[in-house]
Amino acid sequence: MLEDIIHPKRTQKGPWKMFFIGLIYASLSLILVHWFFSQDPDLSKASGMMVVLFLMMFSLPYMYFIIRKEEKEDETVEGFKGVWNAHKDALYAFMWLFLGFVIAFSFWYIVLQDGNLLNFQLQTYCRINSPTDINACVEQYIMGSDKVSGAVLKETRLLSIIENNVYVMIFTLIFSLIFGAGAIFILIWNASVIAAAIGIFTKYSWQEIPLGIGRYMIHGLPEIGAYFVAALAGGIFGVGILRHGIKDERFYKVLQHSIILLFIAILLILIGGVIEVYFTPVLFN
Repeated sequence: MLEDIIHPKRTQKGPWKMFFIGLIYASLSLILVHWFFSQDPDLSKASGMMVVLFLMMFSLPYMYFIIRKEEKEDETVEGFKGVWNAHKDALYAFMWLFLGFVIAFSFWYIVLQDGNLLNFQLQTYCRINSPTDINACVEQYIMGSDKVSGAVLKETRLLSIIENNVYVMIFTLIFSLIFGAGAIFILIWNASVIAAAIGIFTKYSWQEIPLGIGRYMIHGLPEIGAYFVAALAGGIFGVGILRHGIKDERFYKVLQHSIILLFIAILLILIGGVIEVYFTPVLFN
């Protein structure tokens, strides 16, 4: 019913409209999981994944619509600038959608005060930021505990962040290659991990949510932009094979565009990692 009420075509003439789609769908996902499963002794333990799956079901029509539209446009462009001009509106739409996800996730996660809602995401946060003692990190940051900071060498943290982000980018590429809209799972997952990190940074205080969003979106936007670009590259490449085969000249054109997009994605990951390690801590002590 929701996909008929809020149809993807209605957002064609304004990528910013995807922000409100993200707000609505992410809010519904967290609220529904909290209402239906928070009291269940077994299902509540899987709340972190159920939130992602609910939002994935809501978002698939939009992801599929945008990627299919970009695949058709890609065949008519040439060169680096042409590839960027052809796909920048889709990238903006994805970024607005993602921002809506992050804000809604962060707000309801903190307001509902349900520590299980993003429990798996908290573990992922600790794996990236405290890989030597994940269990202690989870206990340290779980909702209701006091925040304690630990020192990690900047170079070590930068390598860990870049490694994780490249790993996520590869999975996004593979998911979109197999199923064009499938990359939405990776993107929703990362939005929820950022929301868990915002909860930690704000000590689960809703008054500090704007500061927390600023703290993580400064470096989060280029990183997430990289995943969206990789998703476009995978979707375009997959359809290029199906439509033209590997012997057609048009396939090599699609391959060239996919490589350009992947180069942009890797560059964005490097920029995001440097910002996260060397600039964000200076701005948000």
